[in-house]
Amino acid sequence: MIAPACPLPLPHAERIVLGHGSGGKMSHDLIKRVFLPAFDNTALRAGDDGGVIPPMGTLRLALSTDSHVVSPLFFPGGDIGRLAVCGTVNDVAMMGAAPLYLTAGFILEEGLEVATLQRVVEGMRAAAEEASVQIIAGDTKVVQKGKADGLYITTSGVGMVMEGANVSGVNAQPGDVVILSGPVGDHGIAVLAARGDLGFEVEVSSDVAPLNRLTQAILNAAPPGMVHVLRDPTRGGLATTLNEIARQSQAAIKIEESRVAVRPAVAAACEMLGFDPLYIANEGKLIAIVARESAETVLQAMQATRYGEEAAIIGEVQASPQGRVLVKTPLGATRIVDMLAGEMLPRIC
Repeated sequence: MIAPACPLPLPHAERIVLGHGSGGKMSHDLIKRVFLPAFDNTALRAGDDGGVIPPMGTLRLALSTDSHVVSPLFFPGGDIGRLAVCGTVNDVAMMGAAPLYLTAGFILEEGLEVATLQRVVEGMRAAAEEASVQIIAGDTKVVQKGKADGLYITTSGVGMVMEGANVSGVNAQPGDVVILSGPVGDHGIAVLAARGDLGFEVEVSSDVAPLNRLTQAILNAAPPGMVHVLRDPTRGGLATTLNEIARQSQAAIKIEESRVAVRPAVAAACEMLGFDPLYIANEGKLIAIVARESAETVLQAMQATRYGEEAAIIGEVQASPQGRVLVKTPLGATRIVDMLAGEMLPRIC
């Protein structure tokens, strides 16, 4: 009897690399090639950070999920627990919804100190309290030592879409105004500094924060239908997120670089490392794209909130070139800013 031949590995088989988790081109390509064909549906196809469930009577719910593998677990301004809660709260809020409930899944590494886990859970509790959400279910698994880098957390969240809200990246329209809620790059540089990877000291704290009250202020300030897009620029930073929106809406977005605030310490770190602050991750900032006639009202409403005090108008949506992001430099030149290709700063969320 002849034994069946053992299948040989394909030559040069493609494998997952860190860049596939960047939120940039490699992530988007992976989603289009692997996940979208398998799970294709209207909500997923929209390309937002969450999905709106088909209406059930007058009830409209938004749902999102997020996994967190940040290293180190604790960094200036936050920790993996606060990040896990805020990340999902914000994704639900960016769908025009008021977040209500979360679930949490923990992958714990054998040998993790219980005191460390308690610190992380306390960070989650405090963030959930600040956001006025409840963590109502969860799961815990333990893997062998060396298999989880301490712990990983996955959170899912559900919220109720606010009356009159229709928020999606596909809704950006020529003439719309782009508003940014504050300075960019704080989170990415804070995590990098906590790792000791900078080679020099810098005093920067992560901006990680729940933004649901800010999004509610935005939606309450404008008439129904005037707020077209809400998005938090996390992995890949402001530049990558604007590119996502431009491609979703098939419009062009033009911003003025001088209007994008960057804290001096972040700017100095980026200059020394050769980074562009427009690509550095944030965890407590949002982009609001609104109809021009509501822009000033929305801006004032944002500036009246805790996490929107430094909000500013940074640009506008144009008809062309479709799917592109343009940046006007302080010297008056205009450059095209593309989506981040791979992983510039791995494990920052």
